[in-house]
Amino acid sequence: MKYSESALNILTIRTYPQKGPAWINQNIRGNEDLSILYHLLKTNEYEFLKKRERIESAINLLGNNVDGLVTIGDVDFPPVRGIVKPADKPFALFYKGNIDLLSKYNLNVAVIGVLNPDDKIELTERMVTTEILKHNATIVSGLALGCDSIAHKTALEKGGKTIAILPSTHDNILPKENIELAERIVNEGGLLISEYYEPPKSKNDMISRFVVRDRLQALFSDAVLLAASYAPNNFGNDCGSRHAMAKAKAYGIKRGVIYNDSKHRNIAMYDLNRQILIEDNSVIRIDSGNMSEAVLRLVTKSNDQILF
Repeated sequence: MKYSESALNILTIRTYPQKGPAWINQNIRGNEDLSILYHLLKTNEYEFLKKRERIESAINLLGNNVDGLVTIGDVDFPPVRGIVKPADKPFALFYKGNIDLLSKYNLNVAVIGVLNPDDKIELTERMVTTEILKHNATIVSGLALGCDSIAHKTALEKGGKTIAILPSTHDNILPKENIELAERIVNEGGLLISEYYEPPKSKNDMISRFVVRDRLQALFSDAVLLAASYAPNNFGNDCGSRHAMAKAKAYGIKRGVIYNDSKHRNIAMYDLNRQILIEDNSVIRIDSGNMSEAVLRLVTKSNDQILF
C-alpha cells in the first residue's frame, strides 16, 4: 500500500480527544514537523509514535485490498466540489483503483436512489445515466443495491468509468452481493474509496458510516441526480439519498431529479423527488420528454461551459 509518513501522522492525530475532522482541516496542512504536532496535541514523542505504530500495523492488514492512502497535504489528495465546511471535509481516503478520477478536471455526476426500484424506475435510470455518460462524465454512487448498482453497471456497460464510495473498509465490501461489482469497477479503470481502515465499534457506528458516506457522494461530484426515493414517512420509509441531496444543496452543488408529475404523482418511490422540486425551483427536472436538454443543463456550468 502506498502512503506517506504525513498520512500516518494525520491518522494518528485523529486518535486524540477532540481532534475530529473540523479541527484537523482547520489546523493541519500536512507534512508538519513532528515537534509541531507534539506541541499542538500536547503530547510527547513516545506516546505519538506508539499510536502511529499501531495505526500503521492496522492499515497494513488491509493488504492488497487497498492501493493507497491519501490525506490532506498529499499531492494527489482530491479537492472537494462546492463550499464545504471543515467538519464535512474528508482528511483521509483509502483507495483502490484510479484516484485521478477525483481530480477537479474530471466531470463527476452522482446517481443515487432507492434500494428496491421497480423495472420502470430501472429503465428510466439507465436511460438518463446513459445520456450523462455521453458527456464523458464519471458516474459516482455508493455501491448499494438498487439504484446505486444500476448506476455503476450502466457506466461499465457503456464503457465509462465509475466511482464507488464505501461505508465500510475495503476488506469488508458492503453489501456482500456487490463484491464482484466492486472488483469489476476497479478492473475496468474505476475507483473504490473509503474513509475507514477499522471495523465499526458498534451498530450505531455502522449506521452513522452510511450517513457520513452520503456526503462524499455530493462533495466529490459536480452534480447529483436522484433517480427515485421515498420521502421520510410514518411507515419507516427513508433513504440515504435524502442525506446526499441535502448535502449537495448545502454545498451549492447542482441537483437534478427524475420526475414526471402525470406519471409519478401517486408513486411513493418518487415522493422525495417531488418534494425536492416543490422546495427548490433551481433543481433540474428530468424525464423522457426533456432528457437531452435537461441532462445538458445538469452537466453544464451556468456560463455554458462543461464542468471541469
